[in-house]
Amino acid sequence: MAHGWPDQRWTLSRVKTVIGRRFHKSYILQGVRRLLIRHGFSCHVPARRAVGRDEEAICGWVKVTWPHVETPRRRSTHSSSSRNWRGT
Repeated sequence: MAHGWPDQRWTLSRVKTVIGRRFHKSYILQGVRRLLIRHGFSCHVPARRAVGRDEEAICGWVKVTWPHVETPRRRSTHSSSSRNWRGT
């Protein structure tokens, strides 16, 4: 809010604007991104959860229902990349 935006999201264009206002330097967005990465910043997106989310029900579903829904993995067998090879 101190820089004039109604929310607290820091986008590359906002960081670019602040750098321009404060240091009188002009950067392209890719340059701003490289500067931030070089200084240890990374992109963080907040996890959005439903208001009525029931963690216990989700854990129960994963343990009980998911194993029955998941398709079994194929067993590895000896194979050949040759079209003429017959596994006899």
